[in-house]
Amino acid sequence: MDIERCIKLASEEHSCPYCQERLSCCEAPPFHIGDGLGWGSDILFICLNNNCSIFAKSWEQFEERYGHRASCRYMLLPGEDVGMTIMVGGADAFTGSIIDLAAISKQNERHHKETAYTEDLEGCVAKGNLTPALCLVLDNSADLATRKRACELLIDLNNLDCIDPIRNHRFIHGEIEMQANRAIKQLLQNNHRQECPYCMEIIKSQARMCKHCGKEL
Repeated sequence: MDIERCIKLASEEHSCPYCQERLSCCEAPPFHIGDGLGWGSDILFICLNNNCSIFAKSWEQFEERYGHRASCRYMLLPGEDVGMTIMVGGADAFTGSIIDLAAISKQNERHHKETAYTEDLEGCVAKGNLTPALCLVLDNSADLATRKRACELLIDLNNLDCIDPIRNHRFIHGEIEMQANRAIKQLLQNNHRQECPYCMEIIKSQARMCKHCGKEL
């Protein structure tokens, strides 16, 4: 699904001609009940108002005509002026496919940042810019190969400011977490530093007492 197009469509306002409620922007299900030709779009505008007259009154009509439980909801395709009614088997139909505009916008923003940081990654060491490498390491949705490269560059950047964010991050890929931890270990060695085993603050590698928590090492 095209994220930019999805954001544009989800921002549009369309009303149901039966109840005047705003139509919900939904992702089309992978299956189609009917002629098998598909929905005609990957995004649909659906009236999910359970008090809508066409939805509330169609249950009895379906029962009388076809002998099974079903109803109708109003649907409008993107770019169309006139919609149609579609059969649904229950009140929950399409409620699980509502497009969350805020979530999609956040996903789009994350994608743009990943693209920008990836473009800046190889030049970040020469510029002494920790941000591209660190942000990619911490982005659980970013490309894995790019994140591995970012972990490697943390050592060349030689900036201890990356340690706390990495320690406080919850990784979902074990391999990236291990590589990031190896980078931290190498950074500490290169700078003659260690982490206090009690408070995790960074201190000199030869220290006998932590200057932060006062514990003897």
